[in-house]
Amino acid sequence: MLKKLNKENMGTSNLGWLESRFHFSFAEYRNPQNINFGVLRVLNDDIIHPQGGFGTHPHQNMEIISYIVDGEITHKDSMGNEETLKRGEVQYLSAGDGIYHSEFNMNKTKDLRLLQIWILPPKNGLDRLYGSHKFEVEERKNKLLNIVSSQEGDAKIQIHQDVNLFVSELESGKEIEYSIGKNRQVYFTQIEGSSKINGIELSDGDALEITSESQIQIHANSNSHFLFIEMNN
Repeated sequence: MLKKLNKENMGTSNLGWLESRFHFSFAEYRNPQNINFGVLRVLNDDIIHPQGGFGTHPHQNMEIISYIVDGEITHKDSMGNEETLKRGEVQYLSAGDGIYHSEFNMNKTKDLRLLQIWILPPKNGLDRLYGSHKFEVEERKNKLLNIVSSQEGDAKIQIHQDVNLFVSELESGKEIEYSIGKNRQVYFTQIEGSSKINGIELSDGDALEITSESQIQIHANSNSHFLFIEMNN
């Protein structure tokens, strides 16, 4: 089954320094029919304007992944980590029993755009984890790049939960196929450009819930940048 989610129907917020599109209930966007998709609890498409950001704040018992679409993010946390990441690079944080962090766009003129993804952990009180990886564009150009997996997987970034995150930048006219295992499902989000997924067209910002399917065929209608999350159903 394929369920298209148009970006126009998603929750939005504009705080001046931050513009967000919420795929699931978050902050002031409350929809009891749209809380999560499997273990995927949050997917926010955020634009942080120059010299704006999230001040130091706590998290616990959540696995948080940030995928940088454009600009640069500067991270600091209570574990002593501090770094700046740019387009196509990934930061992850398993908050365990508690961690404080901040995220800022320190640039004076350029917006930062990122996808903020929250995954429910398999149980509470797991070990705290932090890390990042600076993927190169060649790793995702016209191919699927597995950026996050479970600790039993093969991705450069590994979290506690049994999920796989894939990204790609697919040139116009090219196609990629992905096989979905039994009792698995996929949440697909179109970041930039447009695609046709098993015959359904997505424009930038749209998403697709994919359940009870054994394969997806992704055709780039234009230069297409996308991310999807594969998990148990």
